[in-house]
Amino acid sequence: MTELVEGSLSEAVPDLIPARMVNEYVYCPRLAYLEWVQGEWDDNLDTVQGKFAHRRVDQETAAEVPEPGSDIGQPGVVRSLLLSSTSLGVIARVDLVELDGSKATPVDYKRGSVPDVPGQVHDPERVQLCLQALLLRENGYECDHGVVYFAESKTRVRVDFDDNLIEQTRRALEGLRELARTGRMPPPLVDSPKCVRCSLAGICLPDEITRLSHPEIPGEVRRLVPARDDRLPLYVQEQGAWVGKSGDRLTVSLKGKPLGEVRLLEVSQVVLFGHVQITTQAVKALCEREIPIVYLSQGGWFYGMTVGLGHKNIELRIAQHRAVDTQQGLPVARSLVSGKILNQRTLLRRNLPERDPQLIGRLALYARQARHASSMDALLGIEGIAAHDYFANFARLFRGPGAWAGDLFRASGRNRRPPLDEVNAVLSFLYTLLTKDCAVTAQAVGFDIYRGVFHAPKYGRPALALDLCEEFRPLIADSVCITLFNQQELNPGDFVRRARGVALTSAGRKTVLAGYERRMSQMVTHPVFGYTISYRRILELQARLLRSHLLGEIATYRPFTTR
Repeated sequence: MTELVEGSLSEAVPDLIPARMVNEYVYCPRLAYLEWVQGEWDDNLDTVQGKFAHRRVDQETAAEVPEPGSDIGQPGVVRSLLLSSTSLGVIARVDLVELDGSKATPVDYKRGSVPDVPGQVHDPERVQLCLQALLLRENGYECDHGVVYFAESKTRVRVDFDDNLIEQTRRALEGLRELARTGRMPPPLVDSPKCVRCSLAGICLPDEITRLSHPEIPGEVRRLVPARDDRLPLYVQEQGAWVGKSGDRLTVSLKGKPLGEVRLLEVSQVVLFGHVQITTQAVKALCEREIPIVYLSQGGWFYGMTVGLGHKNIELRIAQHRAVDTQQGLPVARSLVSGKILNQRTLLRRNLPERDPQLIGRLALYARQARHASSMDALLGIEGIAAHDYFANFARLFRGPGAWAGDLFRASGRNRRPPLDEVNAVLSFLYTLLTKDCAVTAQAVGFDIYRGVFHAPKYGRPALALDLCEEFRPLIADSVCITLFNQQELNPGDFVRRARGVALTSAGRKTVLAGYERRMSQMVTHPVFGYTISYRRILELQARLLRSHLLGEIATYRPFTTR
């Protein structure tokens, strides 16, 4: 279980607990902790439909609770009423209150139909409704029952507030307060049907955390999130272009002429190359939706990004900095480097024109040495030796139509700033794209992207994003580079040679972007969990597993490696 840093957050429990969080606590204590303490949230179909069902009752009709018996057109209703009590330590927004003199009946709206359970209402909803009743009583109203209205079946179900329900409600309220006070995140539910419909399943990772923390527990790891994200990055590299907003769409234009448009809900990030402008209205809309804006130079140098308010999970950032400041970061760095070396070995073994058991054996040895490195300096040395051996043989992977590129790389070796040949130009651009995606992912998970466990902090360098890149460089960037040349998607005409080096043309960058996005959308089977998801999803999964390790939920961080 994760535990807060002593004296940091455990003493900062708010005086008023939202009634909705008590509902979540009764449903799943871990869910309540993720939402209320760590600030996690993600929509799914159920939550979106729930907001739609609430659209009418969410229109506030009273700024504060009327006095019992006041003239509001008795009997009457008050919608979206905000109530709080310092003695109870609760705050709640009641969907609807039906008033009849001194009597009040809270009504809670639910999107679905009446469930087939005793009392026709689940415990979380009963407890939340009871809290609303206690708040109404605090304000002088008589309240002995409430109503849950199920929108799909258009049915009202009465809930009586007896002593047993009131006691259950008070226990749940105190349980959530104690959970936040102790700062220990509860373990996930085991093989629970509740997880299937939970919008935070992809953040909680219940089956994955259980498999890694308690491998003795039998059961299949369920894939509880979509295999592929339907949202995609919007790349704008036409120099002088403008990105604006029209309704719920982003528009791209050049000198007043439209180039295209895309719906905001289909965009995962906006990537601007060089001299591309974006309007304040577009920036505001993207920030409201927590869609990052990434800024690259015209040639692909990563400058930074704009995000909204960012993630609220201060627990993770405290744990991250603590790991870097102690020896806890070294085991993570070992895993990252050994994972990268193993994936380099796999790429060579799959693509070398002839078998080279000595080379493959050396890389396997380097990976074992990395897993047992005694210090960060020793690990850096092992990583450097492995990289030298890997890139010394990288040119052998270019065959057929791509042989010309391999010959040029063989002559110059791995180089950058500026790249001296076409292969290095493509590798540098692909590494920038991968770093960009790792930075976006790390930011979304809640990390401080500038504090890495392997890469030393330098001004403006997203060290943690570079850490996350390590195991994916061979699998994504290097693999795409080889494919683009060997399949003749890139040709000499896609490059410009200057006195200082080699650069991609605009058409060449588009080709590389297309190849990179194809790879990120490619489906692959996870070697530990057994389900199939896209590489883009795996980036997020690995970042969340690193989070779980730093927070103490799993003992080690396991890098993603392929056979």
